[in-house]
This record gives sequence, C-alpha cells and structure tokens, in this order.
Amino acid sequence: MTRAFEYNADCPTLLVLDRIANKWAVLAIAALYREPRRFNQLRREIGSISQKMLSQTLKGLERDGIISRQAFATVPVTVEYSMTDLGRTLAETVDQLRIWSEKNIDTVLDAQTNYDSAQSQYAEIRR
Repeated sequence: MTRAFEYNADCPTLLVLDRIANKWAVLAIAALYREPRRFNQLRREIGSISQKMLSQTLKGLERDGIISRQAFATVPVTVEYSMTDLGRTLAETVDQLRIWSEKNIDTVLDAQTNYDSAQSQYAEIRR
C-alpha cells in the first residue's frame, strides 16, 4: 500500500518541489532543454527576470543536479549552463505542463472571466 503524501515543511521532496515549481526555474529549464546557454542568453530569453533572480535560480538548479555550469578560460570568463541527464528527465515533465497550458489556456481564461464576473455580481448583491 502506498503511503499518503506528508505535508511536512522539512520533507526533502517538498524542498525540491519548491525549487522546480518556481516559474523562473521552469522557464530556465525550458530554455536549457533546447540547448546550452550562457547567462546573458538565458536572461534575454526569459525576459523579465532580474540578474539576481536568475543567478539564484541557476545556483539552486545546479545544487540539485538539474543543470551543470561550465566555465571557459576566456577574458572575460565565459560560463555556459546545460542540462544534466537528471535535468533532461525533469525537462520532459515540465514540457508536458507547457503543452497542457497551451492546449487549455482558452478554457482557463474563460473560467477566470466567469469567476470574476460571478464575484462582481455577488459583491453587488451584498451591497
């Protein structure tokens, strides 16, 4: 019998989920799944991420063994990030979330509109 998932803040599984469920991590994983990238390439591709947040995200993913970092002896030093074998297995799963999102975005947007409309009507009734 499978044991129920425990919601314990110290659970290692939750700590990893917290890292990989972060929107910046998902975007970095998606970008690196296609091909290795340098830091500034990633920053441009992801767009609205700050340098500090990208750096923190990449360090966390590297620590978890999802990506690897390789420095090249150039002036200035060139650093390239790429997926590890473990990271590729995660990227395949993350890509399924992207596919689901693209397939269902219209339905989600309709649900949001309907919810917001119902909330507005309810607020009018309560006044």
